[in-house]
Amino acid sequence: MGLITGATFAKLGNRVILVDVIKEKVDMVNRGQSPIYEKGLDTLLKELVERGELRATTDMRKAVLSSAVTFVAVGTPSREDGSIELSYIRSAIEAVSAAIKEKEEWHLIVIKSTVIPGTTEGLIPLIEQHSGKKEGSGFGVAMNPEFLREGVALEDSMKPDRIVIGVRDARGEEVLRALYSPIDAPVLAASPTTAEMIKYTANAFLATKISFSNEIANICDRFGVDVDEVMRGIGMDHRISPYFLNAGAGFGGSCFPKDVKALISASLEKGYRPHLLEGVIELNDRQPLRMIELAEERIGSLNGKRVAVLGLSFKPDTDDIRESRAIPLVKELLSRGAAVIAYDPQATENFREIFPEVSYAGSAGEALAGADICMIQADWKEFKEIDYDRYGLELIVDGRNTLKGRVQTPYLGIGRHNSKKR
Repeated sequence: MGLITGATFAKLGNRVILVDVIKEKVDMVNRGQSPIYEKGLDTLLKELVERGELRATTDMRKAVLSSAVTFVAVGTPSREDGSIELSYIRSAIEAVSAAIKEKEEWHLIVIKSTVIPGTTEGLIPLIEQHSGKKEGSGFGVAMNPEFLREGVALEDSMKPDRIVIGVRDARGEEVLRALYSPIDAPVLAASPTTAEMIKYTANAFLATKISFSNEIANICDRFGVDVDEVMRGIGMDHRISPYFLNAGAGFGGSCFPKDVKALISASLEKGYRPHLLEGVIELNDRQPLRMIELAEERIGSLNGKRVAVLGLSFKPDTDDIRESRAIPLVKELLSRGAAVIAYDPQATENFREIFPEVSYAGSAGEALAGADICMIQADWKEFKEIDYDRYGLELIVDGRNTLKGRVQTPYLGIGRHNSKKR
């Protein structure tokens, strides 16, 4: 998020300094190379670095002293109980505040990280303590949530549906509106706490749509109904829309699971039990195992079977494996005695750190050669173009309904296999 945000503002004509504690990442950026896989990012970084509009450093102090606005985009990972870990954001705020102490000019601190409502305003005493200044005279505070989709983050950053700014005063609002003024999108100004809640609500609603679609898909299996046709039918209703109605193995990534769990945890702390959101997470945790259930219903035990798992990232066009549904899928396959050979166009090395015992292929064809079963977990474009029938597979279990049954090999999709019996 920080890299995309910085690259976007630099592209819009601002001079941007990126700060990270990991020197290897900083060095990569300064060479014009992206430390993450994101479509189009390498090309843009190279262009911006060569023009001197973007650079990276490990020196927070110099970066703050050389700038007028600081966006804080550090991670807020989940704790075991689902609540978010704020130690990284507090450390970053302390460092930024210490640098502000040396400045005469007013400085705007913008929280970009996803945080529970009330967090941004709750950081003000910490900033005042470490900067020795008062909000309003020495610094301003704002909240600016992101709504980026991994894989198309640059496009979303330049062409967002809306821009939400959580501000406490006119000065902070003026600065943020000016920064975003080249982008043609509606701007919603609210309080920082409201902006924080908008972010969580958006992700919780999208996650709910996915889990709802998966619940309906599982019901469709029992009635021999094609869930794709059902979702096409309800998606034509303008009150519902067709987006995020794709049934499959569940959602993952750095946002939806973490944010829904954080909202559940925060609600429980306030004395309210969010049963619907708890159900969203419960169903999502079970959904990847539906692929294994489908396989065993058709061919029996997977013990000793060679299973090719295609797609290890949580979605296509990214190397991000955080909360990927491939993780519980592979874990369960191994526990049932299957031999797993896995392939992903970008995420293999990240996945290998979690499952070093799994065999990894250099291509989809290599993974499929000699496999008994193929399980598709992420719908990369290249997976649609494979001639699966040439590999003599016993079964294909399509966790993303990527192929829509367009094969002669015995095929099972999520929410559509009963209408495609072979």
